[in-house]
Amino acid sequence: MDQQNGKLKALGIAVIVAFLFAMVFPFLWIFITSFKTTGEIYGAGAFNIIPENPTLNNYTTVLFEKGIMNAIKNSFIVASVTTIYIIFVATLSAYAISRFEFRGKNVLLGLILAVSMFPQMIVTGPVYNLFMDLGWTNSYMIVLPYSTITLPTAVWILVTHFNQIPLALEESAKIDGASPLQTLFRIVFPLAAPGVFTTAIIVFIAAWNEFLLTITLNADRAYHTVPVAISFLRTQFEILWGQVTAATTIVTIPTLIIVLLFQKQIVAGLTSGGVKE
Repeated sequence: MDQQNGKLKALGIAVIVAFLFAMVFPFLWIFITSFKTTGEIYGAGAFNIIPENPTLNNYTTVLFEKGIMNAIKNSFIVASVTTIYIIFVATLSAYAISRFEFRGKNVLLGLILAVSMFPQMIVTGPVYNLFMDLGWTNSYMIVLPYSTITLPTAVWILVTHFNQIPLALEESAKIDGASPLQTLFRIVFPLAAPGVFTTAIIVFIAAWNEFLLTITLNADRAYHTVPVAISFLRTQFEILWGQVTAATTIVTIPTLIIVLLFQKQIVAGLTSGGVKE
């Protein structure tokens, strides 16, 4: 029995190691390729783990010539503003859905989930026409249609967390004279902080990685975000893989730092609302 358990444990460890390797290897290969010259990338050295002639030219080019820092600034502005207003709207919406009983409540939740499943291409055309009529193209107003990809998920996560907070706490606050908004922001909101924090990170990353809406609504390169800026690292006949990998490495760092710093809070936020007491 002990021998069989040992084999199962070894098999489990091997599966975990293989899974981690499959997850980490693509980024590791991108990082290695970013230090290779164009000739090595397309030549016999394409599969070298250690570059033959390591170079920082790809990094200097994307940083000082291709405007990747401006794209990072745009992505940070757009992702931050999106996160702030989505969390505010999602908090109020999720609280209302969680606490108030009304006909069609489950249908509403189903519709919210269904909206998140719609292909993004469906809303891109109408949003583009609206932005053209309002004169909002090539601007930071791009944050408004970002709600189509982030708000449904935010509402669903927060509804789950609000459902775990006992109603007795709110009733006690009401007896003490607290208004509904005071109860929400002084009692409920702090208790749901892990879920709110996790939702904010998920929304930020989703907005940071958004591509289709930005490339459609913001043709001006001055307003390009990171994914769009990377897609333009090409010539008429080839993709500049050295620059693409260097830019990818640079722009992955912010989200990687966020995940590493707050991984415990993210896991706690995602799991705390999943257990019904």
